[in-house]
Amino acid sequence: MYLIERGKVRICVQATDGREMVLTELGRGDFFGEMALLEAQGRSADAIVAEDARLAVLSREHFLSFMRSNPNVALEMLTALANRLRRTDELLRHTATRNVNVEEEAQRTFADRAADVIAEFGGSWEFIFTAIAFLVLWVVTNTVLLSQKPFDAYPFILLNLALNMIFALQAPIIMMSQNRQSHKDRLRADLDYQLNLKNELALNEIIERLKALERDYLKVASDKPSE
Repeated sequence: MYLIERGKVRICVQATDGREMVLTELGRGDFFGEMALLEAQGRSADAIVAEDARLAVLSREHFLSFMRSNPNVALEMLTALANRLRRTDELLRHTATRNVNVEEEAQRTFADRAADVIAEFGGSWEFIFTAIAFLVLWVVTNTVLLSQKPFDAYPFILLNLALNMIFALQAPIIMMSQNRQSHKDRLRADLDYQLNLKNELALNEIIERLKALERDYLKVASDKPSE
């Protein structure tokens, strides 16, 4: 365990995407490395000196001896760990929660945008009203306005051909848009899972630290001679 006598130390972890995530920046009077000291395991984060620092090294034996002479230190450490948990939780809310729409927009091509616009228009009342108006205009033009020389006389073979071509092209375009929506839903589910997993790991880590501090505090309290 290390105590900072002067300077600043930055506590960082490596994110799954390779980015370096800064958990907190500690200054004079702060401590770090308590998890490895309490659990006798490897460190869960990296400590980087951000400003010329002077550190005091505290072994487990010295730590327990210090707690025996100052039992209130355990309570102060619990308070500090609770504050770190609050900061870590706030950090996770901002770093783990990514905007699905922003990430999806960054991957969209011109063809994807066109497919979305066509699919959105094809499933709207505007498309229905436009199609009805177009059909009425086509029929009126060929039966009334150009009744002597219609370019598409009844039974409107050219109109049927045009409609069939539109429907044949519209169907795969709508399916493309639906596939992209399914991909967005999967991405949203993955991000939700990552967020829940990070929160669970952070909570489990702080719970283990609190349990270890509680055990040491009870041990110190039991070893302290009654006055």
